[in-house]
Amino acid sequence: MKVLTFAARALALSSLVLTLTAPAMRAQDVVVLGELHDNPHHHAEQARRVADLAPRAIVFEMLSAEQAARITTELRGDEARLREVLDWDASGWPDFSMYYLIIAAAPEAAIYGAHVPRDAARAAMTEGAAAVFGTEAARYGLDQPLDAAEQQAREAMQQEAHCNALPPEMLPAMVEMQRLRDAALARATAEALAERGAPVAVITGNGHARRDWGLWPYLRARMPEVTLFALGQLEEGQPAPPEGAFDALRMSPAAERDDPCAAFR
Repeated sequence: MKVLTFAARALALSSLVLTLTAPAMRAQDVVVLGELHDNPHHHAEQARRVADLAPRAIVFEMLSAEQAARITTELRGDEARLREVLDWDASGWPDFSMYYLIIAAAPEAAIYGAHVPRDAARAAMTEGAAAVFGTEAARYGLDQPLDAAEQQAREAMQQEAHCNALPPEMLPAMVEMQRLRDAALARATAEALAERGAPVAVITGNGHARRDWGLWPYLRARMPEVTLFALGQLEEGQPAPPEGAFDALRMSPAAERDDPCAAFR
């Protein structure tokens, strides 16, 4: 009997999940495709989903609006040149080739950037996300505090993501920074919908992709008529998120990486 490796089983299951969820995905205005940033399996799945969806626009968490504006039709066909023009290697994001797959999968889609600059992220930690976001904060619901349960859960997640090394008093500030990023993704998505129409694909980390506390609450506050599909992507051995966090969940082999907690020791 032939025994499939986990990677082979994951690929087969991925194809099945894509087949089963594609109709629901295509019926929505916005399709948010989550990821662990350094996992190539996740980016390959995002590229497959984008090719199937043929979105009118793609919003990238990793790109600023200024970077997105540099992407021309000619550059989209030249991976090496596009990488250089975007100054990707200085960005701190994982290998560009994984993200280029997604850009190449929808050559007609407009590209939007939602990256929050480092200085703005730091300002959110001291001034609050709403103050940094600007005059539209109320339109996106960013001026409203989180309920106590969500605040506590998000602080716990930030602590876990930083290897339980953060001082407790820093956790609320970390949540404010993440809320700013959620709202920035929502704003870029709203702009893409207004300018290009549906469907719009969003490429972002799993935390921002969640329906319960990612970009969706802020986009819904701004555009209540919009519909959304959220895909989460995890690795073998990761605990499942709460029920309702995603419309679909995909498991993949783990990426090869150094111990992320080594820097905190």
